[in-house]
Amino acid sequence: MIGLEKRPFGQTGAHFPLLSFGAQRIVDEHNCTEEQAIQIVNRALDEGITYFDTAPSYSKGQSEERLGKALALHNRRDEVWIATKTNDRTRDGSFRLLEDSLKRLQTDHVEEWRLHNIMKMEELDQCLAKGGALEALIEAKEQGMIKHISISGHTNPQVQLEAIDRYPFDSALVALSAADHLVYSFAHEFLPKANEKGIAVIGMKVMALGKLAPWYEKALRYTLSLPISTAIVGMESMEQLEQNLAIAKNFKPMTDLEQLDFLKEIMHLANPDVLKWKSTDWVSGEWYER
Repeated sequence: MIGLEKRPFGQTGAHFPLLSFGAQRIVDEHNCTEEQAIQIVNRALDEGITYFDTAPSYSKGQSEERLGKALALHNRRDEVWIATKTNDRTRDGSFRLLEDSLKRLQTDHVEEWRLHNIMKMEELDQCLAKGGALEALIEAKEQGMIKHISISGHTNPQVQLEAIDRYPFDSALVALSAADHLVYSFAHEFLPKANEKGIAVIGMKVMALGKLAPWYEKALRYTLSLPISTAIVGMESMEQLEQNLAIAKNFKPMTDLEQLDFLKEIMHLANPDVLKWKSTDWVSGEWYER
């Protein structure tokens, strides 16, 4: 059986397959039933995927709840690394979110907790100020409720660059689709500095909210070819999981020429209608519905 290539996860000592599981879509909203969600999660585990990303804001907690059920039902919690998030910018609000997340996930800790979708410098300042969300992350780590501290961002790489200068985050989840390469590029601006600091980088928005679906294999290969630890891909059906596994198992990095040709093909997608998450006018709430 062809296995999945594994990569180091920053300086944590962990290693993960290059393909990881975005659990945002194993919900009713994406026409995935609870039974299907449980089957998909367990199939992913059987194939060696161990990194699962979720958040309390994904379908009002249903993503976390289903991931928790899938792992508890087959007693597989110890096989996985769970990353969840806080979209609250305060210490107290974030702690409340974490307590609820742990209940839904049916666990007493998560491996990774992130400041979710930090779009603007003002949000970063708020999180890092006295009484801000970062205090909750640090205290939760001291209490053993989480193991690693993370941040995520879709919009402006300068915000995440400022973040990793101000605090030694263990990891960063950032938008690294081929379309993102063309505007406010995390690949150009953020990745080199993060790698230099030994921060694990997780790629997301791989299919650019479906806009890159016509180039599915190329889109996934593009992101996996970057110097990242892993990439999370949202999977709402067994068919999608199998498609992603097939590409990841046969993965060959894109050459510079292949990458250039692909970027030329999709250059027309570099516009505000497609790359909505690059606009600070796009309200944060809209992230969580997709």
